[in-house]
Amino acid sequence: MRDAHRLPTSPGFWRSPLRGTALTSALGLVLLVGITVLFLTGLVSYAAYNPDLSPVNDKTPDKGLLGFYLFPWPTNPYWLYRLNQGVHVTLGITLIPVLLAKLWSVVPKLFALPPARSVAHALERVSLLLLVGGALFEFVTGVLNIQLDYVFPGSFYRLHFYGAWVFFAGFAVHVVLRLPVAVRNARLMLEERAGRKGPGGDVVREEPTDADGLVPPRPAEPTVSRRGALWFVGGGSLLLFLTTVGQNFDGVLRRTALLAPHGGAEPGSGPNGFQINKTAAHAGVSPRETSEEAWRLVVTGRTGTVRLSRAELLGLPLYSAALPIACVEGWSTSDQWWRGVRLRDLAALVGHPDDPPDVLVESLQRRGAFRRAALRANQVADERSLLALFVNGEPLSPDHGHPARVIVPAAPGVLNTKWVARMTFGDL
Repeated sequence: MRDAHRLPTSPGFWRSPLRGTALTSALGLVLLVGITVLFLTGLVSYAAYNPDLSPVNDKTPDKGLLGFYLFPWPTNPYWLYRLNQGVHVTLGITLIPVLLAKLWSVVPKLFALPPARSVAHALERVSLLLLVGGALFEFVTGVLNIQLDYVFPGSFYRLHFYGAWVFFAGFAVHVVLRLPVAVRNARLMLEERAGRKGPGGDVVREEPTDADGLVPPRPAEPTVSRRGALWFVGGGSLLLFLTTVGQNFDGVLRRTALLAPHGGAEPGSGPNGFQINKTAAHAGVSPRETSEEAWRLVVTGRTGTVRLSRAELLGLPLYSAALPIACVEGWSTSDQWWRGVRLRDLAALVGHPDDPPDVLVESLQRRGAFRRAALRANQVADERSLLALFVNGEPLSPDHGHPARVIVPAAPGVLNTKWVARMTFGDL
């Protein structure tokens, strides 16, 4: 019998007195809200790429019915993607301690025998497998993407998209099966803390159910209370929040984002001294091909093709717009003051004067998933959508897209193409 307790399949193997439905239910309710928000903001982020607009934007071409909800991405409010992605990434990192604590609290169930006692129990075990595997996969790949560390095989967009649906399917089934118990146990914890009294004036202490057998049969001596454990988990989440959220801002707050690759000091000073995701050198763009003599913008549309030098672009009407840059990794800048030629005016040059169509934008960069990107007609038509030549009163630096870059309100950073070489207007 003593040897049996050495196996993880034995209830006696797990001895922590903290385990129980009370702790598990409290953590589960936090994850119920947090993961739902993560899933919804993730779907919104995917829609922002306009994947049903053009194959160059669609990184999951075999998504089928999973793209049922896609909608044309708006340009208002202009900070929409910045808010969505800031919430998605910051909340995801903040929930990591809660997720790990939740997995720790239910780990005995992963080894429980027999594997299935009934059809309902078998369904719950399958959902638990999808839930645990999917959660670990989504959080790990998400954190690696934030750190720009692509050690996993295949495209992050495809892996994260399909992983999210697999995970949320298991999550939904698990919630349906477990939510009534979690709510009841959480209610009992609150009532006990408030000192609920019975008819005789005595405090009623109804214990949470332990139908899952999470309470160890021979618990070890406690070293911390369950309330202390919750404070510990909450403190870890708060620490991650405070060392991540600053990447959504500029100035002093960005310096607090110690765990974010775009935290710390701004990369340089002056008008071009704000965050970037990749340098011109990293993208393979050389000074020779962006020089005044060599670079030309090729614009194609209904009436043919025109080639414009930067000097010729400067001769067109110039407009200004204050817009941020927001990236899928969760970082963003404050509003920068951009100045350049409106995209709708470039469309008019090639035969689209009244109703600008979609546009395909191509960059000089040699590599990258979004070397080519498509924008919808409503994005082209917006008066704040520019082919920017200046930022904050100075010409664009090479790392910010010199000689010209696209800037569009509410669009993900990768759709604000840098080092623009060609623009093709028309239905995509």
